[in-house]
Amino acid sequence: MIAIIRTGGKQYVVQPGDKIKVEKLDKKEGEEFSFSDVLLVEKSKKIEVGNPTVKVEVQAKVLSHGKGDKVIVFKYKAKKRESKKIGHRQTYTEIEITGIK
Repeated sequence: MIAIIRTGGKQYVVQPGDKIKVEKLDKKEGEEFSFSDVLLVEKSKKIEVGNPTVKVEVQAKVLSHGKGDKVIVFKYKAKKRESKKIGHRQTYTEIEITGIK
């Protein structure tokens, strides 16, 4: 069984047992919750597409929170002697998909 969920402005293809990193969620580690914003479900080669969503819930469990690798942003303007260096680390929540109901 496969589903496409939307969270944090992005879409993810998930199935039970998957571990994915999504934009930071306001949930505690070990907490179980469900995604109700499901766009598509495939069950036994039968596809159900939502308009805009499907009445299915994808259950998940929070494994951990963290920060991604550092990304260096360097801005430079030629002939102006301007340069700006910024570092950024995006926060994320690692979740495990436990089931699709």
